[in-house]
Amino acid sequence: MFILDKSLSFPPVSYADSNGVLAIGGDLSPQRLVLAYKSGIFPWYSEGEPITWYCPKHRMVLFPNRVLISKSMRQLIKKNIFEVRFNSAFAEVIHHCKTSKRNGQNGTWITDAMEQAYTNLHQLGWAKSVEVYQNNELVGGLYGIDLGSIFCGESMFSKVSNASKIAFIWLAHYAAQHHYKLIDCQVYNQHLSSLGAEPLARAEFLKYL
Repeated sequence: MFILDKSLSFPPVSYADSNGVLAIGGDLSPQRLVLAYKSGIFPWYSEGEPITWYCPKHRMVLFPNRVLISKSMRQLIKKNIFEVRFNSAFAEVIHHCKTSKRNGQNGTWITDAMEQAYTNLHQLGWAKSVEVYQNNELVGGLYGIDLGSIFCGESMFSKVSNASKIAFIWLAHYAAQHHYKLIDCQVYNQHLSSLGAEPLARAEFLKYL
């Protein structure tokens, strides 16, 4: 495992261990974070731990035109009970992602430092959000890093059933319309798999960057 210093660089991603851990240390400056995402690397750690940088052997991704929409979701979308907005309430979205309770988890990996770092990236135009409203109340959403041809998803939340799915489906349609190559979902989870996300070998994923 590599320990980063103040220099703005990362080791080759092929040096990541079997768990995908590439390095620890460094900082969450906008310059380092943008370099990380452009290199296929992302930070993931908990409060009190050193900053840990990952590049898994297999990456969970969604090719935008392969998003899966169930019959029940199509019916829900047709009811038009949700309003989706783009990049209009980033600070609220990331804070909800940070504070929302999740099944099987005692807390969140979004530390105060992470929240501030991604807010800084938003102000610089790199981090963007999708917001889902119901009766003019923010009830779901997601945020991530927009690299122009790839959207690197970071986290999502729902205050009502299916709100995060609505956000993800909207993002997939937006990505397809704007010719994005893929949406990076980072690591496997059943929620995203049900929406069409699939594993991609690291070497193949890096070709899209």
